[in-house]
Amino acid sequence: MIDLQESRRKIDEVDQKLLELFEYRMQIAKDVAEYKISVGKAIYDPAREEEKLEALQAMTKDDFNKRAISDLFTQIMSMSRRLQYTMLDSYDHLGFDVMEELKISQDTSVVFYGEIGSYTEQAMLEFFSGSVNSKPMGTFQDVMQAIKEGQADYGVLPIENSSTGTLTDIFDLLAEYDNYIIGEHVIKIEHNLLGLPGSKADDITTVYSHRQGLLQCSEYLKKHPYMKQMESGSTAGSAKRVLEEMDRTKAAIASKRAGEYYGLQILQEGIHNDQNNSTRFIIITNKKVYFRNSIRTSICFALPHKSGSLYHMLSHFIYNNLNMTRIESRPISGKAFEYRFFVDIEGGLNDPRVKNALNCIKLEALEMKILGSYISVR
Repeated sequence: MIDLQESRRKIDEVDQKLLELFEYRMQIAKDVAEYKISVGKAIYDPAREEEKLEALQAMTKDDFNKRAISDLFTQIMSMSRRLQYTMLDSYDHLGFDVMEELKISQDTSVVFYGEIGSYTEQAMLEFFSGSVNSKPMGTFQDVMQAIKEGQADYGVLPIENSSTGTLTDIFDLLAEYDNYIIGEHVIKIEHNLLGLPGSKADDITTVYSHRQGLLQCSEYLKKHPYMKQMESGSTAGSAKRVLEEMDRTKAAIASKRAGEYYGLQILQEGIHNDQNNSTRFIIITNKKVYFRNSIRTSICFALPHKSGSLYHMLSHFIYNNLNMTRIESRPISGKAFEYRFFVDIEGGLNDPRVKNALNCIKLEALEMKILGSYISVR
């Protein structure tokens, strides 16, 4: 009969030798990195790694061991690369310039999605303290285009709601346009049913709002099935539409401020599902800048279509002790069943850990874009 304790002792001896060889290999990896850095050669050499894996697999005939050896040495080479990445220049700002503070005046131009009285306008006024020259825009893309063409210094867009999740259209636009996030602002969303003066909630047969407003008030609307739901631009734009149509059977889901601006009456207050309902807004510019005290960084990247590629990307956050707060995937336009991943992490571009992680991903992904490194005003 096999002696279990003796087998365990032998495993301990093997593990000790593996540990010594691993540390020796990592020291050699440092020497390799020093050479590569001195001659400007990339850390990641996929052809060399593939050749190495094939050679190692050829050394065994056992099918299980072939796969296991491939997995083992893939991990070892990944760890080796991560070690080498830490030796890169930590002062690399990845193409972005540092801003110490936001300099604004009454001449600073800001575009925002929606109408006057919208939640986006509220976020804009609070972030910029109201001291800017602002202009509403009809669509998300209008905001992006205005920033791209330099028609405005900054733009404000909603990107995520605590109840209904992210606005995927915004992610697609961030990947498409060379605009960058410099700030975010979260405000509490309090939806109300707004109608013409003198109208009553029981009279309403049509309700206008942005699709997010309708979703965030779905429980109220379920209890009033006779109210036909109609998507109609922004919440404030819906309030404006009710005023223009002058029909007492129509109402809008929007903010109290929108109701006051367009002269509407609150027919039912606080109809949103979640009393902690909040929306996150982003502030964008066409300049590659970030605040020195930025606390969050957003990126997007596309990956090779092979097993483990996403795992290896995310492992760079783990190795650098970075907290990933979001990951979303979106189909890449024009490429069937290929996806781009959007990730938020804690930490700004001034953080060496963030730089190391992004340098890894930049070299290993098919493509990577830094969407912004930004501050949060709450």
